[in-house]
Amino acid sequence: MAYATVHGSTREIAERLGARLDEAGLDADVRPMKEVHDEDAYEAFVLCSAVHGQEWLPEAREFLRRNSELLRVRPVWIFSVGMPDSLRGPWKRMAHKEEPVIAESLPGHVPYRRHWLMSGVIRPAHLPLAGRVLFRLMGCRYGDYRDWTALNGRAEEIARGLVGPAERH
Repeated sequence: MAYATVHGSTREIAERLGARLDEAGLDADVRPMKEVHDEDAYEAFVLCSAVHGQEWLPEAREFLRRNSELLRVRPVWIFSVGMPDSLRGPWKRMAHKEEPVIAESLPGHVPYRRHWLMSGVIRPAHLPLAGRVLFRLMGCRYGDYRDWTALNGRAEEIARGLVGPAERH
């Protein structure tokens, strides 16, 4: 399990996923992507990155580029952590359109078993002044939007995928 985060929300998501996979009897090693140096030692990958501007963070994109050959032959699940649940009104109805945009922007053409876009935490301090103004003008709300119950279910799905065949995208 490797992650890229700015404010820590994505790290906490990765840690929760790792704990659930450990509980399922799997040995999950959770660490920042920039600290993964022995990629070939892993049998599968769960990759999590915060999303800024509808793209994964630079260190996450670099991890995919650097390891694209290996990731093509190992099971891979990806999590993008953005803010779809903070949106309101017409913006909320468009939130589901972000997931394919993010997936298409991932470098390395890495096949993955599943991609999830989920919400993280957004606080005023996470945005510059102009970003805070725009955020409020769009009717968005600050808060912790992580859905731990859904995350637990996704960990169960990953655990099942590691013991049985699954379709790759």
